[in-house]
Amino acid sequence: MRLEIHQVKLPLRRVFAISRGAITEQESVIVELHDQGKTGLGEAVKSSYYGHDADTITAALQRIAPQLEAYEFTTPETLWDVIAPQLEDNYFALSALDQAAHDLYGKLHATTVYQRNRLSWRNVPQSSVTISLGPMEEVLREVESYADWPILKVKLGTPNDLEIVAALRQNTAAMIRVDANCAWSVEETIRNSQTLADLGVEFIEQPLPANAPESSKRVVYEESALPIIADESCQREHHVRECDGLFHGINVKLCKCGGLTPAFRMLREANVRGLKTMAGCMIESDVAISAAAQLVPLLDFADLDGAFLLASQPAQGVKLEQGNFSRPEGYGCGVTWDASLV
Repeated sequence: MRLEIHQVKLPLRRVFAISRGAITEQESVIVELHDQGKTGLGEAVKSSYYGHDADTITAALQRIAPQLEAYEFTTPETLWDVIAPQLEDNYFALSALDQAAHDLYGKLHATTVYQRNRLSWRNVPQSSVTISLGPMEEVLREVESYADWPILKVKLGTPNDLEIVAALRQNTAAMIRVDANCAWSVEETIRNSQTLADLGVEFIEQPLPANAPESSKRVVYEESALPIIADESCQREHHVRECDGLFHGINVKLCKCGGLTPAFRMLREANVRGLKTMAGCMIESDVAISAAAQLVPLLDFADLDGAFLLASQPAQGVKLEQGNFSRPEGYGCGVTWDASLV
């Protein structure tokens, strides 16, 4: 197998801000995995929170490229088992490689990733679109631009969080979900949950810091008026078990867990444990979004709008239109890209 690595700059439609900072473009690494005349695609992007950028992701992939040259590809899961111990320090790189392996396998064997995992494209959930932080007038303009979307996910973590959601509710009938990005205390979460419930909010994503004491998470779990979904608190497979009894659901992101191989396992374990399931994303191109979309038939909630937030990109794959996913076309993850555009 041969690995090619490409660093790409992805421009955003508008400034994207959360409680930890703002960006106008995204650093992305797109990988091509070649074998037997076919090519699989995968992607990982910069995340300051998780400590990875295009250079660290690239360096990690370059480290294992010589081993891949001599590797005889069988299944993505077997490759993941071989490579994961060597990329313990960079699960973003592991995710990009694993996405490419699943895409490649599908193309080699004329199947889609979701069908290979015994899933059917029926009754799939709609995706939210994200409203980032900003002055109230900008937030309301953004909401107006998404008038046809049925679900809005609102980034919070400001002194006037409740005011923001109340203003949104006056301007939209859409379902609202909120993401505090680790910015609230236990007391704030419980207090805010009551008001947010009255405003018709569906759930709260990651209100407490990921390293909050278990006792704090349990108090929020037991006393919140709304369901609590783990994001930063659910990164790897063993976290699913740890979230049981502390959260009502989990948000799986490919870059956090190391790709599609562990993501499928995490979602199935969550289902067995009675946890609600969600898949989220970073701001990514159609490469990573098309990979994550293979999980959609397993989900209760989806938040896979990352490519929609871009002004332009070099890939074509699964699309979102007013929250509705297009069915994946072609084999693998159903994604293609044009290297001449990077």
